[in-house]
Amino acid sequence: MEFETRAIHAGQEPEAVTGSVNVPIFQTSTYVQDGVGGLRGGHDYARTINPTRTALQECLAALDGGRHGVAFASGMAATSAVLGTFAAGSRVLAINDVYGGTYRLFSKVLEPQGYRFAYADISDPAVVERALAAGVDLVWIETPTNPLLKVVDIAMVAERAHAAGAVVAVDSTFASPYLQTPLALGADVVVHSTTKYIGGHSDVVGGVAVTDDDERAERLRFLQNAIGAVPAPLDCFLTLRGAKTLAVRMREHCRNARRVAEHLERDDVVRDVIWPGLESHPGHAVAARQMRDFGGMVAFRVHGGRAAADALLADTGVWSMGESLGGVESLIEHPGAMTHASLAGSGFEVSDDLIRLSVGIEHVDDLLADLERMLDAARRAASPVRV
Repeated sequence: MEFETRAIHAGQEPEAVTGSVNVPIFQTSTYVQDGVGGLRGGHDYARTINPTRTALQECLAALDGGRHGVAFASGMAATSAVLGTFAAGSRVLAINDVYGGTYRLFSKVLEPQGYRFAYADISDPAVVERALAAGVDLVWIETPTNPLLKVVDIAMVAERAHAAGAVVAVDSTFASPYLQTPLALGADVVVHSTTKYIGGHSDVVGGVAVTDDDERAERLRFLQNAIGAVPAPLDCFLTLRGAKTLAVRMREHCRNARRVAEHLERDDVVRDVIWPGLESHPGHAVAARQMRDFGGMVAFRVHGGRAAADALLADTGVWSMGESLGGVESLIEHPGAMTHASLAGSGFEVSDDLIRLSVGIEHVDDLLADLERMLDAARRAASPVRV
């Protein structure tokens, strides 16, 4: 089945009793058993298993082309579980432009427990070779990265990592399963914050890990149950609802993002536009090869530094200022002060002239009109310092 069909039907057979076309919200904490150990379909306790969550897991596994999907209460919970399949002392090589929350988990939680982390620009094959030579158990990829939209060649890294005996995990949140399927490119596990494009409506928080590896999947399920960071039935229902329209929404996100990026390229207050769909992007060729389209995330820098950035963000109009992405509404933010503030003092700080956009699916003319007004404000703030 094609992607759009899987999104609507995978794991979502009509409910047996009534024929409901939607998977019901099984809002229960436990299940009646037919005698001691007489479980109905393996259902004993809702932290361990819930039919709504089962449907979500099957659907998301199908969308990523994997056999096993394990859902969690957030993207960070999914990331934590993947790292939890490795013992303390394991060596992790991570992309050097990693989401601030991931860096916080790695540096403030796992490193003190004995995990060892190294960060490198693994979009460069030569860098990958040198980094792997030091000994690595897990390679952690984001692509496109957050917030600088670096593009990592998943197949290249997977081939080299596997030759060195390392496992490859890909955070594919910015791409979504519609634009990119890392398992098909050689990755061992893929992680999404389902809060973002998969949910798509800014009304639910969740995460998922998808893998083809039976043993790894069993370990992830064990951690899901043992730690208990599971999504509630309503959250699973909402995420399933969002997944049904993922393909349609992603096409519009990408279309609008192209118009926005091209508009930014023509503005003289903008000094750098970062979107993988632009030929000027250093990872454009790789993105064109491994992605269906180039995504709805755009970043840019402005002349005039933080003062110009603050002026731009003072009145954002239809662009909502907020710390998320992937919803139907367009969001704008200052990564250095907002989503990536946890990088302060790390050596990976985000420059204070960087703005990140999550381009929504509003009419693009309305988005461009307010963006032009914001750029004018930045231009006025930057003009005294321009040369």
